[in-house]
Amino acid sequence: MATGQIFSKTTQALFYNYKQLPIQRMLDFDFLCGRETPSVAGIINPGSDGFQKLFFGQEEIAIPVHPTIEAACNAHPTADVFINFASFRSAAASSMSALKQPTIRVVAIIAEGVPESDTKQLISYARANNKVIIGPATVGGIQAGAFKIGDTAGTIDNIIQCKLYRPGSVGFVSKSGGMSNEMYNTIARVTDGIYEGIAIGGDVFPGSTLSDHILRFNNIPQVKMMVVLGELGGKDEYSLVEALKQGKVQKPVVAWVSGTCARLFKSEVQFGHAGAKSGGELESAQAKNQALKDAGAVVEDGKICPVTEITPPPIPEDLKTAIKSGKVRAPTHIISTISDDRGEEPCYAGVPMSTIIEQGYGVGDVISLLWFKRSLPRYCTQFIEMCIMLCADHGPCVSGAHNSIVTARAGKDLVSSLVSGLLTIGPRFGGAIDDAARYFKDAYDRNLTPYEFVEGMKKKGIRVPGIGHRIKSRDNRDKRVQLLQKYAHTHFPSVKYMEYAVQVETYTLSKANNLVLNVDGAIGSLFLDLLSGSGMFSKQEIDEIVEIGYLNGLFVLARSIGLIGHTFDQKRLKQPLYRHPWEDVLYTK
Repeated sequence: MATGQIFSKTTQALFYNYKQLPIQRMLDFDFLCGRETPSVAGIINPGSDGFQKLFFGQEEIAIPVHPTIEAACNAHPTADVFINFASFRSAAASSMSALKQPTIRVVAIIAEGVPESDTKQLISYARANNKVIIGPATVGGIQAGAFKIGDTAGTIDNIIQCKLYRPGSVGFVSKSGGMSNEMYNTIARVTDGIYEGIAIGGDVFPGSTLSDHILRFNNIPQVKMMVVLGELGGKDEYSLVEALKQGKVQKPVVAWVSGTCARLFKSEVQFGHAGAKSGGELESAQAKNQALKDAGAVVEDGKICPVTEITPPPIPEDLKTAIKSGKVRAPTHIISTISDDRGEEPCYAGVPMSTIIEQGYGVGDVISLLWFKRSLPRYCTQFIEMCIMLCADHGPCVSGAHNSIVTARAGKDLVSSLVSGLLTIGPRFGGAIDDAARYFKDAYDRNLTPYEFVEGMKKKGIRVPGIGHRIKSRDNRDKRVQLLQKYAHTHFPSVKYMEYAVQVETYTLSKANNLVLNVDGAIGSLFLDLLSGSGMFSKQEIDEIVEIGYLNGLFVLARSIGLIGHTFDQKRLKQPLYRHPWEDVLYTK
């Protein structure tokens, strides 16, 4: 267990299982306290990744979403608090995974009903590794003016009323999260306010005890006195009694154990928490209060008369005034990470347009910025440009060019003609680049021999993408493929995927003379070598690029040049409406 302060104004947390409201309340508290950076560094939503939009004051921010705890911890090594909003069924497993991460110091478990055997294992591991567990069945904790967990202290209005936006000098610990809100208010009215407040949770076996936190507070210079709110059931309060008797606590302690009304009931009563059930006289509120008093804690038992409270109506405010004063915020609808035109000049992935022109960036460089969000080495961007040039057109007879020509001759505009050609791109025309990359990568990464790969595809009824050509053969090679291979051998650090594709070609040529590596297969395999050999992409990024369809994007971009050319060509030649000749149609019943 930690011996002193566990939070600060720079503390950052990872939030497990996305919950919009408690995260936004944390960010609102950050803004209220004047924090420079949000306290939520990342969100873990199993199976998902990307970004989640939330507000930091009036500014909308994008918080990264990660699919696993490990990925989040690697991405945010300074985040040392793990806030677990998993259900009671999975809270233990995810909490243990977090505790095993070297960057995580504190784990807050919100769920109640976590199996007690699982909780004991978590406690044992945490204590053996000097880590802190808050919960289970907790609302969390707060360091006034610095950091808070989830829904701790409730709404912003309550936080302001309890003066939690700035530190006081009282260290407070409670079993109950709901009662904590009441005590924050009471303490703010009769003292200078809270310095730190913790709700340890109402389960039978809390991850940290009342006395654990009191001993921590005793070592924090800013804490001048401590307040403890216990409840009937369990014997946790007696560890605090022993600490007081042994002189381990030098600061004043005000304590109260709730549940004295339990004796008014004829039968045993179970309060809201799993641990709030008296198992005998020693666990009664009265016995624990007396023990605390005898040990030196200040224990008071009094009555208050409730007064009738009214809620004042809100004062309406004009929308324009509210926007101007920063009281209203509107969410955005699009996230962009590749370009920004709000400044003096547009930027591509953070690179100003003037830099792109002045430093002689080419089309490949612009693609690397807008598609890959980084400046790739020159040999990579030249390869991209080479692919575009080689794939720009393949004559008027292929399906895409044919469609654009027919549409242009129908008198349609440029965009319509271009789109009609682009719509033919797919598995049989151009789209094989992505499939070639996917299948070659999978086979190579699984160490399949060319025989195992080709015959395995055959059994599945799938033609090997990137292999085969209508005209080209063993003795009539595609010049484009040869040019790409020559460039890669000269400039690429590694061509392992291309060499594998060539081995596959050697095997397929033993079956038929036209089963050669075509331009789709060459580009697909070489792009894998570009991504892996450049050292600028992680394995996960490479998998994502191939899955999304970046490589087919190259074909779309390249072939658009030719389709536009064919459109202009037909309009320049003033060609009439196209009609397919009858003699080229087989009419049959």
